[in-house]
Amino acid sequence: MKGIFLEKSGTDLAAKLRTAGLGGQGAHCVRGGVFFRLWAPRCKEVSVKVMPPGGGEELFHSAIFPMEPVPSERQAGQDGFFEAFVPGAGEGTRYFYLLDGRLERPDPASRYQPEGVHGPSQVADPEGYAWGDGKWKNPPFGQYIIYELHVGTFTREGTFLAAAERIPYLKELGVTAVEIMPVAQFPGERNWGYDGAYPYAPQNSYGGPEGLKRLVDAMHQAGIAVILDVVYNHFGPEGSYFADFGPYFTGNYRTPWGQAINYDGPSSGPVREFFIGNALYWGREFHMDALRLDAVHGIFDFSPRHIVEEMKLRMEGFCSGRPFYLCIESDRSDARFIRPRLLGGFGADAHWNEDFHHALHVVLTGEKDGYYMDFSGPADLWASCAQGFVYTGQQSPFRGRNQGSFSMDIPPAKFIAFMQNHDQVGNRFLGDRLGSSLSPEKLMLGAALVLLGPYVPLLFMGEEYGEKAPFQYFVSHGDRELVQAVREGRQREFSSFRWAGEAPDPQAVETFQASKIDPGLADRPPHSEIFDFYKRLIALRKEFLSILSPPDREGMSVSLQKSVLAITRLANVKSADGEVAGLFAAFNLSGQPATATPPLLCAAGGASAAWEPLLGPGPGSDGSVPLGPYGTVLLKEKKALPIG
Repeated sequence: MKGIFLEKSGTDLAAKLRTAGLGGQGAHCVRGGVFFRLWAPRCKEVSVKVMPPGGGEELFHSAIFPMEPVPSERQAGQDGFFEAFVPGAGEGTRYFYLLDGRLERPDPASRYQPEGVHGPSQVADPEGYAWGDGKWKNPPFGQYIIYELHVGTFTREGTFLAAAERIPYLKELGVTAVEIMPVAQFPGERNWGYDGAYPYAPQNSYGGPEGLKRLVDAMHQAGIAVILDVVYNHFGPEGSYFADFGPYFTGNYRTPWGQAINYDGPSSGPVREFFIGNALYWGREFHMDALRLDAVHGIFDFSPRHIVEEMKLRMEGFCSGRPFYLCIESDRSDARFIRPRLLGGFGADAHWNEDFHHALHVVLTGEKDGYYMDFSGPADLWASCAQGFVYTGQQSPFRGRNQGSFSMDIPPAKFIAFMQNHDQVGNRFLGDRLGSSLSPEKLMLGAALVLLGPYVPLLFMGEEYGEKAPFQYFVSHGDRELVQAVREGRQREFSSFRWAGEAPDPQAVETFQASKIDPGLADRPPHSEIFDFYKRLIALRKEFLSILSPPDREGMSVSLQKSVLAITRLANVKSADGEVAGLFAAFNLSGQPATATPPLLCAAGGASAAWEPLLGPGPGSDGSVPLGPYGTVLLKEKKALPIG
């Protein structure tokens, strides 16, 4: 039976898996058993060791299934693929790979690691979950209002199912998309997620594949899109056994977090396919609406077609024609990633705009240490709102080199703006949030700039009510030397800031527990006032979305007069109460009262426009609008006035 399957059916199945964009690796449930496929060019012999149904380490004769090498000509000249069919195996079967009869390793493409990064892999059937999100439609990315959360600290329980129970709260807030920090299996039960060792396996302590599917399904049924944060710049390091299988790593480049991945060296084809397959896997098997690629400046690829460009090409139209977006994060402010391919770019859908954050942070806090020394405050905030990046090729004092790229041609909907996120909070010495140090007035000003500004807004869990609990860096590694290296590395990271003392211990469970948010604060003053303000801003953004999120920069002007940043948008769309020709938003960036004067618009037919307030006071008799300290106003055109 086994030989017949491999000769007649296994080859066909492997081809179908490759065509589907899954790379073909891993354990696949088929009729009568499980088909295993593995790339291990560094091994002469590979077997599948199936664990006894009751668990344990004892072996019996039928538990070892040799894998047969696939002739190189069947892999377009790429050696090192092995295949096997295990009859009677199915969902829930646990297994290891035996490499050359001596190394026992989990599956690099494992879909579930129930016993952690060092334990056996477990077969998961992608067809075993009954989805209920058939009516869900992924909206245009420009309509996203994103809420970033970390599964482990978003709730007391720290699981996928507990996060799903908070969906009514997210609906009350009004967000339209949730971004989940990485969930690929990491060591232990506490981690930000960027130390994942198994890219295809949702974290066991969060609830594994079943729990993640139930969370995504519930989000979709509630009308909320789901973005998954993924890490394609390094593995692990703890629990990462990829080097035992093949040349997944390269010595040509270095990253701050571990060995660089081999995207452009010898035998890099299967490595590229492994990660492209992973991106498609999240869309196909978990119904993700978008991916956020972490730190693409740590992805080194000098191939004719960059891996991000190839990944986006493969994602287009993959999920039954529905949109499947690709967002990137880079501290290089590199517009190539989001510029269209026809213009020499990679075609990704959005870029985290850290320049916007840094300029806003300096305005709100006055901090000038570390990378904040590169930003001056109001002028740079104006530059970011007007052109995308602040740094477009000029010298960065902090980096000591040129930074950034031209971005005026990039549509606003391709930038993601934020006042806080996991990095900008968690990479502070104490992980302190702005809610622990800023006044409610400053917090609400920052919220208004993010939610009424030109870019796709992102909120970090808890900021919507001024959460005071820190978000600190935490791990639960089992390797003592690695733990010490992490402690020392964190301390070095703070050397460019004037933070004294010893940072919280990343390995301590208390560090993790201190980082859990308390959403009950949203019901108590002054947090309730902040929460109500966020809800109001989100409602306004939704009602006037076509103006607040313009497809390009035409019809939008940004000005800075002393301490007042103003954004005017022109449009011709219907709102709930009639024709709207424009919106005017003004933000007082100082602690002193100020005024703003909206422009004299010219509506259809040459009529001048009058303004009425949507947020804050309206214009006085002289046409100016008063702004309190750190105040915000939003006006819309009231009506067209007759000429003469």
